[in-house]
Amino acid sequence: MREAIVEGIGFWGSGLPDWDAACAWARAGIRPAEAAARPAPTLLAANERRRAPATVAVALEAALAACEAAGREPAALPSVFASTHGEMSITDYMCATLASDPRAVSPTRFHNSVHNAAAGYWTIGAGAHVPATAISAGSGSFAQGLVEAMAQLAAGSEAVLLVAYDGPSCGPLGEVAPSEGLLGVALVLSRVPCPDLPTLRMELVQHAGTDADDVAGPLSQLLAGNAMQPALPLLEALALERGQVLLPAGIEQWLRIDIGHG
Repeated sequence: MREAIVEGIGFWGSGLPDWDAACAWARAGIRPAEAAARPAPTLLAANERRRAPATVAVALEAALAACEAAGREPAALPSVFASTHGEMSITDYMCATLASDPRAVSPTRFHNSVHNAAAGYWTIGAGAHVPATAISAGSGSFAQGLVEAMAQLAAGSEAVLLVAYDGPSCGPLGEVAPSEGLLGVALVLSRVPCPDLPTLRMELVQHAGTDADDVAGPLSQLLAGNAMQPALPLLEALALERGQVLLPAGIEQWLRIDIGHG
């Protein structure tokens, strides 16, 4: 079992533009009267914000919020970016254009199609020269992102930024890989003990019991259509001070997380 301290949390979901709003919804069912359709991360210059796809915008917004909450310099943190699908709207565009007029593919949209696009924008915007990792593991993407972050802590990193995000899918791909809205979650995890902050103790287990089939919580219900929904039970547990969650981590595999609240 591995252990990490949650130093900072970042959040952006459709209708819930920050972690405070997510907590208000989870605890009291209160939502902001108005919320932007997508974030505009201040980490990027104006021209980069315009070119960045929505998934990059939501990932960077959550990432910067987590760093600010932790009081950590973004450029100094190694990062792990986890996404189930990456930027599906651009993938749909690429497939349709390649089928109809291959020479018309936009170079800008092409460079935004790669799975590490958000990690690349982050390192440029933050001026980071530390390692950045991009992973995908289907419905286990968030859990495996946590595993990777924990491995980096165990290998000697003092703190690691984990960012998980997904956006809407469309076209034929949307029929086989459905996803709705925008969701970005970020955690700054560290090895530095702090009695006032939540502690996560994680272990990969083979589990087929009923614990993972509990009724979905408020965040999971509101944002159920997004492919990164498996991250939300942990966020709910942190907001509501619950003691344990089970997250899907692969075929017949779960990540059990015991939570100590400061």
